[in-house]
Amino acid sequence: MASNMALKRAAKANRRKAVVAEKRKLELFNDTLPAKAMRAAGAPIQGCFVSETLFEAGIGPVVLARGMTPSHVTLGVFLVDVWSLGVKDAYLRNADGQTFDRLIAAMNSTTPMAPVDPGYARKLLRDATAWAAAIGFAPHRDFAAVERLFGDVSADASDATFRFGHEGKPLYVPGPTETPAQVRKRLEQLRGGTGAAKLEFVPAGVERDADLT
Repeated sequence: MASNMALKRAAKANRRKAVVAEKRKLELFNDTLPAKAMRAAGAPIQGCFVSETLFEAGIGPVVLARGMTPSHVTLGVFLVDVWSLGVKDAYLRNADGQTFDRLIAAMNSTTPMAPVDPGYARKLLRDATAWAAAIGFAPHRDFAAVERLFGDVSADASDATFRFGHEGKPLYVPGPTETPAQVRKRLEQLRGGTGAAKLEFVPAGVERDADLT
């Protein structure tokens, strides 16, 4: 009798431990970047912007904002290199309306930001990622997670077509924060990925599209 009671208590304790462990797993998942993006994807879109000079300068931001009101939004921000590297950076952040406005204003001071249909922006990101992958460059490690912020927005709804590269060829222009080792590695990837690659180095502090003609 005592033995049966002990077994029942042990079984009950094991079930309790399993429930607690499952709850902890769920809590951990809900705190991940993909989970945050998926939750935010259920809110209305409050704005979507793409750099107007993206294909002229070769690089620029794409921004998607979702929120129940314009006063509190979740932002998906992507730095897109359309000449070679694809999506170089991607991050998710919460912001109030003033912070969102300041962010767009700050971007506008560097490159004019144009409002676009979210389907256009998602197609641009996906096509840029696919093109860069074809020449050996994977997107930023957080891209897939942050891109979930688009939710049910369909890239197929846009009929936009994009021409990547510079004058039809991949062109790698190192950024000011890239180390010599990163530069060497990326140049090797380009040389190995396409014999037609045109390589150019623009030092920090020089406009990216300078002296390319």
